[in-house]
Amino acid sequence: MAGKVRIIGGEWRSRQLQFTETPGLRPSADRVRETLFNWLQFDIAGKHCLDLFAGSGALGFEAASRGAGSVYMIEKHAAACRQLHANREKLTAHQISIVQQDVFQFLAGDSTPFDLVFLDPPFGKQLAAQTCHWLEDKQWLAPHAMIYVEVENKPMELEPPSHWQCIKQKSTGEINMLLFHR
Repeated sequence: MAGKVRIIGGEWRSRQLQFTETPGLRPSADRVRETLFNWLQFDIAGKHCLDLFAGSGALGFEAASRGAGSVYMIEKHAAACRQLHANREKLTAHQISIVQQDVFQFLAGDSTPFDLVFLDPPFGKQLAAQTCHWLEDKQWLAPHAMIYVEVENKPMELEPPSHWQCIKQKSTGEINMLLFHR
């Protein structure tokens, strides 16, 4: 089964992208992405971005549409990756690289510092805190990196690394949006 997500700003504004529905896949809603990219409007151009648990690719494609220098999408599901590749080709988005791999296997490999990280893991699996610490501990972040985390809007135990500062936060319906600055 396939769904659609719309890019809301930038070069590919209003373009529809298909995504393959896989377990735990929950594309960030338009209003969530609009809020996030309003927060980041002056922090995207030319940035080296990492989209973990990419799923539909909504966050990564949105960043590329708005001028990110490069976007790496990490997604383990084969069908979702095939659709990410098809969408990249549809947009001729040469600045996007897609890696089919488990996020923790990827983060265990050789690191390259990223300026901006999107972290939107499947709900109900308590993956956000561990991923935040692996990003920090395994040196995946540039000195002044920004990290966006989207988690369930319920009491959670997300304790980011101590030197991360939460600069923006918003709750909408079932999600909690947090933007950290390293």
